[in-house]
Amino acid sequence: MSDLSPEHPYPDRLRADEAPAPHALLEPVLGLLGFWQGRGQGDYPTLTGDFAYAQEVTFSHDGRPFLRYEARAWLLDEQDAPLRPSARESGWWRLQPDGRVEALITQPTGIAEMMVGHASDNTVDLSSHQVALAPTAKRVSATRRRYTLTDDGTLTFEHDLEAVGQPLQHHLTAQLRRKS
Repeated sequence: MSDLSPEHPYPDRLRADEAPAPHALLEPVLGLLGFWQGRGQGDYPTLTGDFAYAQEVTFSHDGRPFLRYEARAWLLDEQDAPLRPSARESGWWRLQPDGRVEALITQPTGIAEMMVGHASDNTVDLSSHQVALAPTAKRVSATRRRYTLTDDGTLTFEHDLEAVGQPLQHHLTAQLRRKS
């Protein structure tokens, strides 16, 4: 049983200076830890034209071999001002030996993606293993996501989508920078 005290009533809510050491299996993704912000471009055949968006992504851990993942995005107007929220998702990436990754990503729009992939050479490449949909969710059949940490410290995000009768193809690309 853990020690709960008035100062620490919830052991998973530690201050940053009390964070546990990362689990050894997180080694291939340690460069992703933190809060990222940036801009991106998107398109898809069922949408009217290309669009610009802002994105925030957070990767964190609690000492176990999991990454907590959270992302949100806003559509932007021609002056880079936010128009409205466009996406939100959260989940967990389970790291396995040899850099294998199993991810569960859920969205409030009724889509839950179970993804598998690999982390190596500053890149995480995930592809759909299974997509679960709520009865009224948009018909998504498959996705692929790539997160690449470049030498200059940029996190590049690429998202391919197979949905609403369209084949798997480019949907989103973003360039994110780590923020304090």
